[in-house]
Amino acid sequence: MVWKYRLRCLATIGSAGVVGCATVPPLDNPAMIRPGDSDPENPVLLSPGQPTPEGYAEVYERVITALDDYFDIKPASRYSGVIETLPLIAPGYEQFWKPSTPSGRERLYATLQTVRNYAKVKIEAGERGGYRVYVEVYKEIEVLPVPAIAGSSTAIFRDSSGADRRADLITGPRSPEAQWVPAGLSPHRDFAFEQVILRKIQRSGGLK
Repeated sequence: MVWKYRLRCLATIGSAGVVGCATVPPLDNPAMIRPGDSDPENPVLLSPGQPTPEGYAEVYERVITALDDYFDIKPASRYSGVIETLPLIAPGYEQFWKPSTPSGRERLYATLQTVRNYAKVKIEAGERGGYRVYVEVYKEIEVLPVPAIAGSSTAIFRDSSGADRRADLITGPRSPEAQWVPAGLSPHRDFAFEQVILRKIQRSGGLK
């Protein structure tokens, strides 16, 4: 009887271990995937040689062209060296025809959760000539606020005769606005998306 009890305990522990190993990480906490060894460096060096106004103009236009395939560009001075985009809702697999991140995990995440991306690119003169272009693509998730007074289909009776002078009761309920918070692990970036933009910037087309 004792050995049967021990076998039953071992079988229970073994099955629990198998189930634990088969459990996948939740999608609301995706793992941070770094670029591979064959991916372009970030920042990438363009137009090697002595920095010139012509070289900067070519690099700037190359960055604008690459970003414009995915985002809307914020108005800014072209000589600031910083290019930022407006946030854009990331398409999931239900919108497979729209260009987005090449990461299947991030695409699935955007299918199940409202995600938006925005990009920031810095153009700086390189220490050894040329221009260093640093690309960052950030991701955020939508968090809907919880109303202060939830609606209910049942009647609510108050025993207190005191007046409730909260502003939302006097002026009416405020319209809920979505809040956006950084998604995933720090630094909350989509490295696969950054590599796509870097490759577009690197393509030949007048830059040496």
